[in-house]
Amino acid sequence: MPTGYYPSSRDIPAELLAALGYKLVLFDLDNTLDPYAVSEPTEEAKAMKERFESAGLRLMIASNNKGKRVGHYANLLGIEYRCWMLKPFAFKINRLIKELGYKKEEVILIGDQIQTDIKAGVRAKISTILVEPLDPLIEPPWTRWNRRFDRPKREKLREEGLLQPLKKPGVN
Repeated sequence: MPTGYYPSSRDIPAELLAALGYKLVLFDLDNTLDPYAVSEPTEEAKAMKERFESAGLRLMIASNNKGKRVGHYANLLGIEYRCWMLKPFAFKINRLIKELGYKKEEVILIGDQIQTDIKAGVRAKISTILVEPLDPLIEPPWTRWNRRFDRPKREKLREEGLLQPLKKPGVN
């Protein structure tokens, strides 16, 4: 189960993440930071980067995608990246957190898939935010396959009222 939920990565309040003590934000790239079919950062992604960095947060892409695509996009956006993260496994996320010197409670992972992103974050024992895919109509076959398992889980969490935004400190 994700720690929080937002309809889009663009809806996540950067100031709230900083107030909750997060310092490193790991973003999935495809359909989270920008649509899968987009090879260069959109204006919305650039604006989001500025908001997050203005709040004192460090952004990094943590993607299962290939290095060439991820590197090209990340370099244009001006943020660090790691590719071939092998999500839903957690060992590369754990290695990255240790390598960068963060505590697990200072890291949050944002992604659009329960089967890969959220599972990897939960297994790494870090906070996670689930978002809706930015463009679910254009995805590779393996992601469309994962969505067959993701949709019923997402719907069940929604029906049970478990997909909620993060809360401000001291707010119930």
